Amino acid sequence: MLPQEIIRRKRDGQRLSAQEIAGFIEGLTSGAVSDGQAAAFAMAVFFNGMSRDEAVALTLAMRDSGGVLDWSDLPGPVTDKHSTGGVGDNVSLMLAPIVAACGAYVPMISGRGLGHTGGTLDKMDAIPGYVSQPDVARLHKAVLETGCAIIGQTAHLAPADRRLYAIRDVTGTVESVPLITASILSKKLAAGLQSLVLDVKVGNGAFMEKSRDATALANSLVEVANGAGLKASALVTGMNEPLASAAGNALEVHNAVDFLTGRFRDRRLEDVTLALASDMLQSAGLVSSNQDGMRRATETLAGGRAASVFGRMVAALGGPADFVEKPEKYLPRAAVELAVKAAGNGFVTGIATRDIGLAVVGLGGGRKHPDDRIDHAVGITRLLPVGAEVRAGEALALVHARNTADAEVAAAAVLSAYTTGPSKPAAEKSVIRRILPRG
Repeated sequence: MLPQEIIRRKRDGQRLSAQEIAGFIEGLTSGAVSDGQAAAFAMAVFFNGMSRDEAVALTLAMRDSGGVLDWSDLPGPVTDKHSTGGVGDNVSLMLAPIVAACGAYVPMISGRGLGHTGGTLDKMDAIPGYVSQPDVARLHKAVLETGCAIIGQTAHLAPADRRLYAIRDVTGTVESVPLITASILSKKLAAGLQSLVLDVKVGNGAFMEKSRDATALANSLVEVANGAGLKASALVTGMNEPLASAAGNALEVHNAVDFLTGRFRDRRLEDVTLALASDMLQSAGLVSSNQDGMRRATETLAGGRAASVFGRMVAALGGPADFVEKPEKYLPRAAVELAVKAAGNGFVTGIATRDIGLAVVGLGGGRKHPDDRIDHAVGITRLLPVGAEVRAGEALALVHARNTADAEVAAAAVLSAYTTGPSKPAAEKSVIRRILPRG
């Protein structure tokens, strides 16, 4: 069937067959489907949605647009996690080595930034020499020797998703539940996983701002994953403020190294990371309970084994051998730093988190167009959390920019993103709920 006929059928709210979906994705991969047709298809799905069977078919078709990794020779379970995206969400950088240090293997296929959210792959690209898109042989060697590898899609893994992902980013179709579901799961299925834990963000810095929408996405991901043969569960976690106190690629990498080595840990970031690690270990069959998983993850982190795994992973994929010991020696730094100062006394009562992410994009730390180059050095650090007490003239955050003009624009955006009041607000739960397979 012609691509335009498939688009028309979905535009009119009709269900597509698995054969129609496979044919459209085959055209997307080969180039027979144009960017305009792909955008029209994405918009039709955005407005009319997909059934569970359609979403499973889309996921499998996108997986089958490339190869599937084989880990049958590994002496342990193969597992992973995926986040739906937020601001200051560098969990993957700590989580993969924690879980790997506990005995699992984590081939983490990650994406680039999407909209206002940062991308794990962009963060890893801030490390000089790090090969974020290795060939299969190097990937396999890194995972076998270190237990994990945080990489991007190679040319052979879910290439249809790579193209559709870039088109969604610039056509206002990011928030579609079936498109998010298929994008995430096609990459994870192509990674050859045995289990998967999903971190679905909810709040003003997430793609899903409302609890019911986040729950719907979490259920979709779990149900479609299981429908495609992958064991999966999900956590719904809060994103009404940045998860880490840093937002921006190199800055979040430094924050992650500080976390792993114990130099500094943001409380909410630690809560979410350890909760996900616990679920991953239980899903992989390495622990018998969530409580046991939490204990194992906490001990592994505290003992320094996770930091060691991260350092060896960086070196195995071409980065500096002493990166964990000396991250400031290697990570790029912005030329200008500008403090964002509070106008009055009080407590931080709210943060427009999406605006923080957009400020990072405006600095050059994200993309406005699919082919934009990232400035890995820029971003924002020392972001005060909700509930922090602040006095007039004290810093709410620190902007890192390539020039003074950019710094001043970002500082104004950050200042307007913060609200303060006379009373300390109640703390929001970091982990809101767990979503398990039905039945």
